[in-house]
Amino acid sequence: MAFTAQDVKALREKTGCGMMDCKKALTEANGDMDAAIDVLRKQGLAKQAKKADRIAAEGIALAITNETNTKGVVIEVNAETDFVAKNADFQAFVNTCAQTVMETAPADVEALLATKAVGSEMTVAELLQEKVLTIGENIQIRRFELVDGACVAYVHAGGKIGVLVNFDTDLDAASPEFVAYGKDVAMQIAALNTPYLCEAEVPAEVIEHEKNIMVEQMKNDPKMANKPEQVLHKIVEGKLGKYYKENCLVDQEFVKDNSLTVGKYTEATAKKLGGSIAIKKFIRFEKGEGIEKRQDDFAAEVASMVK
Repeated sequence: MAFTAQDVKALREKTGCGMMDCKKALTEANGDMDAAIDVLRKQGLAKQAKKADRIAAEGIALAITNETNTKGVVIEVNAETDFVAKNADFQAFVNTCAQTVMETAPADVEALLATKAVGSEMTVAELLQEKVLTIGENIQIRRFELVDGACVAYVHAGGKIGVLVNFDTDLDAASPEFVAYGKDVAMQIAALNTPYLCEAEVPAEVIEHEKNIMVEQMKNDPKMANKPEQVLHKIVEGKLGKYYKENCLVDQEFVKDNSLTVGKYTEATAKKLGGSIAIKKFIRFEKGEGIEKRQDDFAAEVASMVK
């Protein structure tokens, strides 16, 4: 597979490695970007391989709960520009969509569009079309998730990120103390973009992949290269603990107090409030993640108008 100078530049931006190292890695990987990142990681050159940058579309990621915090919704609605995302009419539409999901529990976006919107005689699809006409931009309801049970919602940066955390608890989830705890957890999820709740949720293939990377790193280390294979694998098992601490929510250092993990903070809060708390699941929506945003070439547009 061929690759270009732009690919080399992109790999450098993702890994922080030198241009020649990136070129060699892409050559070895036959132009496959993900495989090239693995090559650099195995060589120990990419200390922390960054994930591919996702070009964000605009819009809002919103998370809400009912008054008792026993049901919650997180939803993403996209628009073309950040200007529209700040429009009060657009924000009200997103909230209506979330409330409609809360009250009617549609199976998917298609079902939501066919549902009568809360507080309106129109369906969500009809209301959406009205907003497209009045606001003047393409608007799309991208995704949502409805959660039953104790939950706390958090919205970061006016709708850039929406987080909903679901708990198994015998405490009042709407109490100020519980909400403060829940928002701490949700803010951690928003900030660190944690992929997994706990060790048990990490897929076996992900663990195997990480193990292989670690083994190759040690084989490329002169101090470790001559050690027997079984010794390397034992060291790898120890290194996996660090992986879990970085990628599993309950094992992460709590950002407000690094003497605690999120799991220990949860235990301490439960004891303080006189009940039990377990984090069941969490959903984190970041607006536009994975959507390619249209790139306007204004210079070309002006040139074409002049012509």
